[in-house]
Amino acid sequence: MTIIFHISRLIIKEKLEVLTPAEKLQLNELKKKYPFLSKADFTKISDTLSSYDNIDKEKAWKNVLLKKEQSKSKQKHLFSNKSWIKYAAIAVLFIGIGFLFQQGYFSASSTLDIPNEFITLELENGSTKIINEDGTSELVDKKGNVIGNQKGKILVYDTTITNETLVYNTLTVPYGKRFEVQLSDGTRVHLNAGTSLKYPIKFIEDQNRQVFLKGEAFFDVSTDAKHPFVVNAEEMNIRVLGTQFNVSSYPEDEHITTVLLEGSVGVYSSDETYNQKTATLLNPGFKAEWNLKNQEIKLDEADTETHTAWMDGRLILNGVPFNDILKKLERQYNVVFINNNMALENRRFTARFDVENIYQVMQSFSYSASFTYKFDSNKIIINP
Repeated sequence: MTIIFHISRLIIKEKLEVLTPAEKLQLNELKKKYPFLSKADFTKISDTLSSYDNIDKEKAWKNVLLKKEQSKSKQKHLFSNKSWIKYAAIAVLFIGIGFLFQQGYFSASSTLDIPNEFITLELENGSTKIINEDGTSELVDKKGNVIGNQKGKILVYDTTITNETLVYNTLTVPYGKRFEVQLSDGTRVHLNAGTSLKYPIKFIEDQNRQVFLKGEAFFDVSTDAKHPFVVNAEEMNIRVLGTQFNVSSYPEDEHITTVLLEGSVGVYSSDETYNQKTATLLNPGFKAEWNLKNQEIKLDEADTETHTAWMDGRLILNGVPFNDILKKLERQYNVVFINNNMALENRRFTARFDVENIYQVMQSFSYSASFTYKFDSNKIIINP
């Protein structure tokens, strides 16, 4: 029965298009050894599976055992008339059903109920505006002046705004979505899921261009030598004049990570005044990780694509602990994980997802790590 279970598992993985290269070679060899595998009609098997609940499974299994006993003295005839294929098919079907149940494909709910949350913009008067990603709108201040325009997934502030005092807006992007804003100085900011950015609608002359970030964002900063651009990421500041860099500062993470693509940045504690001599300087292709526990900064070379792939909806994982992967998946797909498989917590995975949905991602991880899971509303419950 072990080989039948293994064959069933490979066939199901083939139909789900999640076979590894090694498994593909193995299945091809098995098909040569057992030619009937290549002739199996998976559609008919699926139809049979759908009526599985109407089968008297105990009776069917007793019949199989009875046939087996009757055939012990007639094994040569049994194999010559090929009736063994029928019983092998029954076994494959039964084991296949068991495997599908084990993997959670026939759980009480086969789909997730993911809530549709809105991107919001908090204005200077405290009121909140809902951003429709498919729409267009004008952004006006409390005096009725147009200060920006939103078209689709980007909000652009007017460069001709005149303000003598700092007036802030706060843009918040929920889990499952991404958005972009162009500030009044021309700086473009891409906001990842679960991120909020507080910024002035107009930067003030003779002052730093400072914004406040919670979450993750990619900054393409407009050059202005007279007015440094400062990102406050809770306990850490990132100071630049004009450059491209990514900052990840989620409250639930242990590190605040800055990855530099172009130019140069200075990283320093947010409770200190910037000092070029004491600040940590970052070169292109490197990352700075600020440890929130011990307040130390660690510099390393960085695979910049890994840290910026999120802007295209991609997810690249290089030896990432499973717990951290779940956080990333929660943000990207707006789901909630309940992990009851403690053995997976610190196990590291390397994977790449480009256009996969959450169902395909879960299938991939469950096969790789051999765990089961089920859906409950917007929750994904992982079991051993």
